[in-house]
Amino acid sequence: MDSDTQLKVAVLGLGYIGLPTAAVIARTGAMVLGIDVSQRVVDTVNSGRVHIEEVDLDGLVSGVIARGTLRASIQIEPADVFVIAVPTPFAENHAPDIGYVLKAATTVATVVKPGDTVILESTSPVGTTEKVAELLSQLRPDLKIPGHCSGTSDIAIAYCPERVLPGRILVELIDNDRVIGGVTPRCARKALQFYRRFVRGACVTTSARAAEMTKLTENAFRDVNIAFANELSIVADGMGIDVWEVIRLANRHPRVNILSPGPGVGGHCIAVDPWFLVAADPQNTPLIRTAREVNDGKVAFTVARAETLIAQLSDAPIACLGLAFKANIDDFRESPALHVAEAIAARHGSRVRIVEPYASRLPAALAESGAKLTDIDTALETCPILIVLVDHDVFKSIPLEERANKLVYDTRGIWPDQPSADKSFRLRSVRAG
Repeated sequence: MDSDTQLKVAVLGLGYIGLPTAAVIARTGAMVLGIDVSQRVVDTVNSGRVHIEEVDLDGLVSGVIARGTLRASIQIEPADVFVIAVPTPFAENHAPDIGYVLKAATTVATVVKPGDTVILESTSPVGTTEKVAELLSQLRPDLKIPGHCSGTSDIAIAYCPERVLPGRILVELIDNDRVIGGVTPRCARKALQFYRRFVRGACVTTSARAAEMTKLTENAFRDVNIAFANELSIVADGMGIDVWEVIRLANRHPRVNILSPGPGVGGHCIAVDPWFLVAADPQNTPLIRTAREVNDGKVAFTVARAETLIAQLSDAPIACLGLAFKANIDDFRESPALHVAEAIAARHGSRVRIVEPYASRLPAALAESGAKLTDIDTALETCPILIVLVDHDVFKSIPLEERANKLVYDTRGIWPDQPSADKSFRLRSVRAG
């Protein structure tokens, strides 16, 4: 077995990015150790199973565990490459919290040795990779740390953000281009050699700060464009115009591509990352801040619109379709659908039925409200009010005849055939006969 096959990689954080990344690297023949603070996660992975929903991930993890190229632990061990893929949430004031990153770096410091590479993948504020380097220089004064030494450093430190879409993570980890930012150019080149093991897309090197800002820019761009669509939907609603028809017609222009509105923006990237730019320079980010406020405010608008519909049938069961932040995944992080459902359930309690095909139980707040988890067939049979919050494929497949005699609020525009005199924002009231 050659030395390349014997490469040892430690991935810190076995969440929605860390576990797929660890499995993809393990498939190349590298010996991968996944580190997580949850013993439940560690035990699940070591048994060849997965704790998250992602296309084909279960088969991949099962295979690399069986071959012995992936294993999980709560304890770190020496490795050649350390990949940090832990959460970077924000506080109540939207200030970024890099505590998990620094804790992971502290853990790496206990075993890192000359010749190793440390790569941060967590979406982070500009300057975080440099803070990791600074921390390592403090914790390991015996090592020459890039940016904190003269001459050639003992280790390489770089930043390479993930840029994948849930539901396509395994494909996009391999096929998407990667931006690799080094604390020094030498660090970037060292990290580049690692990513070339499993990435077919282009790998472009730059500075760590430029790479960090690139990831934030990508998600802020998406957020601003979604905010335009969401604001447009509110304006159209007030004018009694079908926003979906307006967008469809406007997008016939060769240089117009308006995105789809919804009940808000969710996920741990688009709903979070723009705040990192705002926090870094509040005076010069009014557009990015406004986009965040528009998208966050869409939840309250959606709840109010739903209440208008619910008021038409007092005491009738209400079906909220979907809790995930996007279609066909089980990720509820920052999900506007979840926030809307919680607000409706807080007011209507046991009247509320939740249909979420990617959940086996309700989140605590919904369960405590008295809402019940049910399947789509039961909801169609028993609920005269349908509120579409997520465009899961199973919801799209429901034909018009099964939606007859229902009051429907379609926030995702998945049922364009739903007839109504009211064309505003897919609020559909249908009566048979």
